[in-house]
Amino acid sequence: MSKYRARRTTIDGIEFMSKKEAMRYEVLKAMQQSGEISDLQLQVKFDLLPTIKRESETLRKKSYIADFVYMQEGKRIVEDVKGFKTPIYSLKKHLLIYNNPGINFIET
Repeated sequence: MSKYRARRTTIDGIEFMSKKEAMRYEVLKAMQQSGEISDLQLQVKFDLLPTIKRESETLRKKSYIADFVYMQEGKRIVEDVKGFKTPIYSLKKHLLIYNNPGINFIET
């Protein structure tokens, strides 16, 4: 169990960070099988900030990893399952939406 009380859960050989995320996967998988959504992807990485090198310091690039990305009614949906929103998560979400103004972002 993590410090936020999330229990890692495995479904279809895929390990999810929480039971809530695993349950959402099952819902999305059923939605894909029924044709409501398509192109379901897990753990999709979005670059937020590039690597910066200055003098003797290197600041590594920053990324956001979405729990799920899929197509629904012709729109690309980026979805994150959250139980507890950390300040870092809030900042990364903000940067993701800022860098991708047309993004359809959903929190569940």
